Amino acid sequence: MADQLPIPPHFRPERVPDVWRVDYERRAADVAAWAARHGIGPAAEDAFRTCLLAVDCQNTFCTPGFELFVPGAPEDSRRLSEFVYRNLGRLTQVVATLDTHRAIQIFHAAFLVGADGRHPPPYTIVTVADVEGGVWRAADPQHQEHLERYVRALAQGGKYELTVWPYHAMLGGIGHALVSALEEAFFFHAIARDAGPRFEIKGDNPLTEHYSALGPEVGGSPNRALVEHLRSFDAVIVAGQAKSHCVAWTVEDLLRLAPEMAPRLSLLEDCTSPVVVSGMVDFTEQTDAAFSRFASAGVNVIRSSEPLPAPVS
Repeated sequence: MADQLPIPPHFRPERVPDVWRVDYERRAADVAAWAARHGIGPAAEDAFRTCLLAVDCQNTFCTPGFELFVPGAPEDSRRLSEFVYRNLGRLTQVVATLDTHRAIQIFHAAFLVGADGRHPPPYTIVTVADVEGGVWRAADPQHQEHLERYVRALAQGGKYELTVWPYHAMLGGIGHALVSALEEAFFFHAIARDAGPRFEIKGDNPLTEHYSALGPEVGGSPNRALVEHLRSFDAVIVAGQAKSHCVAWTVEDLLRLAPEMAPRLSLLEDCTSPVVVSGMVDFTEQTDAAFSRFASAGVNVIRSSEPLPAPVS
């Protein structure tokens, strides 16, 4: 089997920015012939095990017109879909994280209120001084003490200040779903390799942000089960959205909890983009600094067109 495979004929790159229903039955029927033609065997037979960690590849971030659209995400999704198809026989498993929220959470407007009784607009930055000075307070008084502790903990931990995000990744909504093109690619991989994806829910604790797939910003415990699962692979490839937040903090936490994994870790720099909202927020500088730290720690920063690590013979 060639190291890189052709892209299956069903893939339509022009459809990547759209939302549509995956025809599972047709794709499943296609897979058998495709796998036989290209000598693709079950993942259980892989001598060199490679995981694709796909971070928050959801409509809410990746599809134009959705709540927290990341500029550049459609092209990232196209390249990531093509990466999955080209490396179908080399990817042992896909681990997909899903940002998962409800209306009343600490980073949504409904949680906070100003002195005038109004909720903050999206992309408002809430500082320690704002909370201590009464610029913003918890809409529910029982959460005020937690809010005060929370913003102080962010500042002391060197985290991003509390950001009021647009309502996004709402559980049960279309924005919560995977990008259709990637859902189809992951399904095609699952049938071809007889290895279903592992889904990781994150972000449903109402009292903390949860950028990293491996733990919340403040409080809580690390997702050690996921760390151990990632440790079981010979290589872990990371992509998804957003480069400045959920991707960066996931990698940061993984290097903190399992520093020995650095040389086994590869970041697909052309399959992820930072949060940029014209005139409001731009996290490009922080993102570049984070990826420089990762490279200095021994992490591989590569492009999706580059070959995967060579299997052990």
